[in-house]
Amino acid sequence: MKSFRVIVQLIFLLIAWSGYAQSLPFQAEIDQFRLDDSLHPKSDGMIVFTGSSSIRIWHDIPNDFPGYLILNRGFGGSSLTHVIDRVQDVILKYHPKQVLIYCGDNDLAADSTVDGKKVFHRMKTLTQLVRKGIGHIPILIVSIKPSPSRYHLIQKVIDANKRIERYCRKQKHMAYINVFDAMLGPDQKPLPELFISDKLHMNRKGYDLWKKIIGPYLMK
Repeated sequence: MKSFRVIVQLIFLLIAWSGYAQSLPFQAEIDQFRLDDSLHPKSDGMIVFTGSSSIRIWHDIPNDFPGYLILNRGFGGSSLTHVIDRVQDVILKYHPKQVLIYCGDNDLAADSTVDGKKVFHRMKTLTQLVRKGIGHIPILIVSIKPSPSRYHLIQKVIDANKRIERYCRKQKHMAYINVFDAMLGPDQKPLPELFISDKLHMNRKGYDLWKKIIGPYLMK
């Protein structure tokens, strides 16, 4: 009788988790990833790029990095909490040989109580989940970019980047990729020519800059 009750409880827990997963943001995109995986099975040993829309809309990744097997799993306008919730779907299931993460600016924009320290702790949590799920594969963390439309958050961005950079220096098989400095002009403000009209997302010139900076960190 006791074992029967345990089984029933487990069933209810599974149902509850299924309902929770279905209610998470960006479910349609996650479902599309799953469909793509079922139609085009992925091999182990890829480089997974994940994070927010700056990754999601980088459609030229295969052309920008020829010779590398890269899977784009950026989704929505995700924050770090979303990537943490979906870490199995966008990173762990692929058993990648390397992971690149760009995320954090949406965390700051969505909630005025979120500061650089909180963004850092979320990033740390995400990297720990990757370590626990896959082991010590190389993790690349791209600095939060300076965007003209979010210049009012620049001090929080700088603080988050500094904390993440210090953390990366102390970890094995982890690197911080600084795109922040290269995206500033002589006046220390974001270069407007790197962005599309929304002043948040990058244009081709912006991605060309990222390509140049990120390329040397990728594993063959």
